[in-house]
Amino acid sequence: MNNNSTGGLPVAETCNERITSPTSNLGPQFTLVVLVLLAILMVLLALITVFGNGLVILAFLVNKNLRHRSNYFFLNLAISDFLVGAFCIPLYIPYILTGKWIFGRLLCKLWLVVDYLMCTASAFNIVLISYDRFVSVTKAVTYRIQQGITSNTIARMVSVWVFAFLLYAPAIIIWEHVAGCSIVPDGECYVEFYYTWYFLLCASVFEFFIPCISVAYFNMHIYWDIKKRKRNRLRSTVSISKRVSVPSKGNGQHQARSLSFINTDCLKLGQHKTFLKGHYKKVSMGRRRQPAPDRQHCTRQTALCQTNSTVSERQHCIRQTVTCGC
Repeated sequence: MNNNSTGGLPVAETCNERITSPTSNLGPQFTLVVLVLLAILMVLLALITVFGNGLVILAFLVNKNLRHRSNYFFLNLAISDFLVGAFCIPLYIPYILTGKWIFGRLLCKLWLVVDYLMCTASAFNIVLISYDRFVSVTKAVTYRIQQGITSNTIARMVSVWVFAFLLYAPAIIIWEHVAGCSIVPDGECYVEFYYTWYFLLCASVFEFFIPCISVAYFNMHIYWDIKKRKRNRLRSTVSISKRVSVPSKGNGQHQARSLSFINTDCLKLGQHKTFLKGHYKKVSMGRRRQPAPDRQHCTRQTALCQTNSTVSERQHCIRQTVTCGC
């Protein structure tokens, strides 16, 4: 072991094998104009990320009406993205433009832990948001009952950070000490398992493939459930309209006379309301009342509807009465 330290952190000796750095000689590949443009774009990206997610966090803290279950998960996502823009991107800009890490080995480890943690937490938060929507659609009653229980929500938020930390952070911190040497040369900053394909494959399954499949499943299930509800609602509406629209054979003439009488009364009511329109303007808003003739017509039409024999005839007659303004 080498007792020398860089940035205040003891490091293991460099491995004998020669591995090409992923950022070696990166700076000279760009001209000055390209470097300036890239720097401006990345700074703008960091500012937009911080500003946008900062507004989400501020809105959640200021407006108490936003503090319900689903918005807690959006707050969790905003926190992770805010830290990416406030901490990870600013340290990455000089590193990617110059090709050299100038902040020391201790800050390198911290930057790698935070970067992997925030990116993994963002992916897990998206899965959690999709799951919350899935439950709210497929189990609406249970979801509304648990809406005011914040303990379950906070436990899920904390579990996202715990799982995201355990996936990469221990390996970033102790990999070189377990291996006995470090493959990262001075002036570089990347994880020790950068070329260990089996670890990257296993970690990618938990970080990318499982979240991707889960989000796709939840959203497709939500789509199918909404489509099924819409189809069932359409069928029930058509069935009700058919039952109401089919007249009774024995009382067809009676229903026709009732509807004719109602239509005639509607015309009279319309003329009567037009005549009284000028009188309504002279009466104060607090003392406006429906004139007596309107009530008499409505009472007579309602009584006439009750004389129909079948339920469908009475419902149809009452709907005609409502169109008159009663």
